[in-house]
Amino acid sequence: MRDARFIILRPLVTEKGSRLREIGNKYLFQVARDANRIEIKRAVQEIFNVKVKDVKTIVVHGKVKRMGMFEGKRPDWKKAVVTLAEGQSIDLFEQV
Repeated sequence: MRDARFIILRPLVTEKGSRLREIGNKYLFQVARDANRIEIKRAVQEIFNVKVKDVKTIVVHGKVKRMGMFEGKRPDWKKAVVTLAEGQSIDLFEQV
């Protein structure tokens, strides 16, 4: 099994994420592209010492960007929406 720090890349702090936290006890993370739901669940439980109820994943496709006549593409990345059990929370997000 891979180290949890290589699966969870960073927390995502957005307006939508704040609403999800308040309403449904859900937290957003940027995760490794090749990580599956089971690995993400274990990594969150290991890093933050919480009980994970559910994990949903989304592959976000990178935007096509232009600089004059040259065109490039931002990399694709993976987002995870982690639902925690009742009464659980992650202190890292509460400080923001």
